[in-house]
Amino acid sequence: MALNLQELTSKIDSLAAAAPSIGAKIKFYFESDGILSIDGTASPMAVSNDDMEADTTVKCSLETVEGLIAGTVNPTTAVMMGKIKISGDMSKAMSLASLFKS
Repeated sequence: MALNLQELTSKIDSLAAAAPSIGAKIKFYFESDGILSIDGTASPMAVSNDDMEADTTVKCSLETVEGLIAGTVNPTTAVMMGKIKISGDMSKAMSLASLFKS
């Protein structure tokens, strides 16, 4: 089942509430669906659809993020296949693994 932006924002917000801070500001840019921002420097982490300044921007589809959360999409493979494009600090993007595994 494909989530819409509001459902995905809510899902990531609940994951963020249960996870340790990732220490980075990360913005997801969904071509036609909008933006999802995670302020992992805040405690608890703040998740919104605001276009904030970020250490790292991840461009992908909502379905790709849903697959990352579900564990059905391998992040390394997705980057190599061009399903995920990362600009900014790559190490900050890698911190998402701890958020998605919570």
